[in-house]
Amino acid sequence: MPETILAYDLGTGGNKASLYDDAGRCLNSAFVPYDTQYPRAGWHEQKPEVWWDSVVNSTRQVLDRTDATTVRCIAISGHSLGCVPLDAGGKLLRHATPIWSDKRAAQQADRFFQEIDPAGWYRQTGNGFPAAHYTAFKVMWYRDHEPDMFDRIAKIVGTKDYVNFRLTGRIATDFSYASGTGVYDLTAWDYSDELLAAAGLSRELFPEIVPSTEILGTLSPEAAEALGLPKTVPVACGGVDNSCMALGAGNTSEGRAYASLGSSMWIAVSSANPLLDLASKPYVFTHVIPGMFTSAMAIFSGGSSLRWVRDHLVAKLAGEARAAGEDPYDAMTRIAAQSPPGARKLLFNPSLAGGSSLDASPHLRGALMGLDLGHDLPDVIRATLEGIALNLRLVLDQLRALGQVGDQMVVVGGASRSDLWRQILADALEVDIVKTNVGQEAGSLGAAAVAAVACGLWDDFQRIADVHRVQTVSQPKPSHVAVYRQLLPLFRRAAQDQADLGDLLAALPIQG
Repeated sequence: MPETILAYDLGTGGNKASLYDDAGRCLNSAFVPYDTQYPRAGWHEQKPEVWWDSVVNSTRQVLDRTDATTVRCIAISGHSLGCVPLDAGGKLLRHATPIWSDKRAAQQADRFFQEIDPAGWYRQTGNGFPAAHYTAFKVMWYRDHEPDMFDRIAKIVGTKDYVNFRLTGRIATDFSYASGTGVYDLTAWDYSDELLAAAGLSRELFPEIVPSTEILGTLSPEAAEALGLPKTVPVACGGVDNSCMALGAGNTSEGRAYASLGSSMWIAVSSANPLLDLASKPYVFTHVIPGMFTSAMAIFSGGSSLRWVRDHLVAKLAGEARAAGEDPYDAMTRIAAQSPPGARKLLFNPSLAGGSSLDASPHLRGALMGLDLGHDLPDVIRATLEGIALNLRLVLDQLRALGQVGDQMVVVGGASRSDLWRQILADALEVDIVKTNVGQEAGSLGAAAVAAVACGLWDDFQRIADVHRVQTVSQPKPSHVAVYRQLLPLFRRAAQDQADLGDLLAALPIQG
């Protein structure tokens, strides 16, 4: 009977359990959603027990359609920067814990940087998000605001590491997840004693670091019974979502890049050295592949901007599409194709969620620019698509300034389905845009590959290339490229102007 791999993609919105065969083909999957709580401004929390329940329920759904005795190994991709406190007996000390987007620890980060140079910290850690998001500062917040609970903490673990603990009873993390703690030295491949001392935190609070492919143990009797699996199934350590997705997208060698096209969008490059820049601050994680890093830069509201246009500017069109059984986004891109490249000189800045580290100000906001009475709905939708692509071009140019980036880019995520958007990306980025069969499964596939190498089904990670089947390649069209080359400097200037305006608006003493 063929052997299988069980992979979990523990994301912000829910957990997906996927069953893969030994060739990396997804046999079936099940998704169980969960909620994020927002008890106060800047607080974003989830319940670790709910993660566990989602793992159990999704596994049961997957195993309903297969033979559980074929499962050879398990691995997890988990969302980053988790901060789960456990006592000496492994008991959860907080029913809801901060997730990656939680930023309550701003004061703790400010105090830390009174002792540690922020620029030096970034160069050492590669932590390019705002500092308050990183784990160590959240632990400092626990100490300042919940001292009784803090005194009982034996270990702080991340999202997938909590689930691994529930699976095996062993507490550990891997290099990729440890690199998001805020106290990890990228080039030393270890926690930094200097950074730990500045935070006033003990090294013993953080779990031991092992390779992503290390087998943590087999399923505990309780976990095996809950999941419906044999106790003999081994569990690999797995990795952080950014690195598992990079592996699943095929980023296994120097300069390989992929673009993730979701609510937020980013371009990530794999390399033997981290790509660091104090001005633009790419965020860097240790790769699940030994000796490599994955460096990325994002725009915060790529797909979210298109969704805003769908819901607020073309709601009637979207409703008509749904009534006809058509995906509203398909209807939007079909109409956008009626507008020529350049959308008749209409520009769109997609910074509806504010500026990223690439931008001149976090107060940058989105805008339609150059609008006149001659523009119509196709122009507005196409300008939205092009604005997102031009913003990603700024990201790509910055990454290219820091290191080698190939001339092909795999795209993953929901927006990769659109023929028009892939062509716009090829023209604006001036690279071949490759769509494969992996689609939205990159994180799950990366976790599956970790498990396959961990248990010996695969000799190495290069087997991931055999999984990808190229479906389409969108090549830059010279006439379109010429249009976007003219628009790019105008887009860059408009972004600066919008940043200046955003700062002025932010200073106004009115509600908004």
